[in-house]
Amino acid sequence: MNQDTLAAFNDILADCRALFERKTRDYGTAWQVLRSPSLTDQIYIKAARIRSIEEKGAQRVSDSVRDEYVGMINYCIMALIQLGGTVRSEAPNLSLEQALALYDAQVDITRQLLADKNHDYGEAWRDMRVQSFTDLILMKLLRIKQIEDNDGKTLVSEGVDAGYRDIINYSVFALIKLS
Repeated sequence: MNQDTLAAFNDILADCRALFERKTRDYGTAWQVLRSPSLTDQIYIKAARIRSIEEKGAQRVSDSVRDEYVGMINYCIMALIQLGGTVRSEAPNLSLEQALALYDAQVDITRQLLADKNHDYGEAWRDMRVQSFTDLILMKLLRIKQIEDNDGKTLVSEGVDAGYRDIINYSVFALIKLS
């Protein structure tokens, strides 16, 4: 993998993790009460807002497009943690240290996926437009929603975890292109 891509991934995810840590200090792990479809819907809202801003060429709310991509990354990681099945709770109970350890584990798996796909595809994403990443994220979200509506059952498709990981990596690519 291109070392610039790996360094950029690491920098972006360090920023995302820092925000996740600050929010966890402020709110605890309240996100633990969310079921997977609720997390998917939160990611969808962010992606839909980005697409709306791209199409209109203007925005009225101060949250930046960059912030929305960061938010999608963090919500995807929360969803991946929830998919592990061991932490969803009506009474959030993860300590900051536990939440960060689970966060880091998901980042490690996603980083390896990025490395594997970049090995096979090269750096083809560098020739893509940011708008294409937005569209791909929305497509992945619609697929995830369909799989969730099918109670997680698929015939030939990857599971929702693969979709969330792809969304993280597309968001990283978009953030690289935006910087």
